[in-house]
Amino acid sequence: MDTHIKRALVLVAAALLSAAPVTEAYEKGDWIVAAGAGAVDPKSTNGTIVSVDSTTSLILSGEYMLSDQLGIEVLAAWPFTHDIRLAADGSKVGETKHLPPTFSLKYHFATDGAVNPYIGAGVNYTTFFEESTTGALAGARLSLDDSFGIAAQAGFDWMFSDSMLLSINLRWVNIEADASVDGVFLETVKIDPLVYGISIGWTF
Repeated sequence: MDTHIKRALVLVAAALLSAAPVTEAYEKGDWIVAAGAGAVDPKSTNGTIVSVDSTTSLILSGEYMLSDQLGIEVLAAWPFTHDIRLAADGSKVGETKHLPPTFSLKYHFATDGAVNPYIGAGVNYTTFFEESTTGALAGARLSLDDSFGIAAQAGFDWMFSDSMLLSINLRWVNIEADASVDGVFLETVKIDPLVYGISIGWTF
């Protein structure tokens, strides 16, 4: 994971532990939109032949409150760009981009303060594109199939005004992609990343 994002998450989370209440949480019919940074951190053993590295990009989300505590959220992002490496020696053999649209049902716990924790679960569709090769695979055609799987998250929103918030969350996403070289199946890469996110949001 990007060390700058990790450091920012830790510092902000520590500061919010002593935050004073400033407003109530959400109500049925509210919209919450947010933009920030997300760090995708695949598990370290995601492939036996090739592996996918961590990366960071812009994330966007929109949530509609079905009730005072239950919301439905859509997560989008600017394309993430990953290095692909040989698992045996770590040498770079390619790159790929991906987009991870995720739909989640979120439950916001009732609180009397400015910090509003939540949990959520849903489904993710990850599409890979613009694969390229270098090093040992230079000139070969590398492809990663799209993936469909479950997703889970936990986090909290800090309402620092009546309409603005800071959101910090941790997601787990089930991403398994079949990797092929020149049309020949190589292996199923089990990426299954943790996604660390920090965003500024607005509610209306």
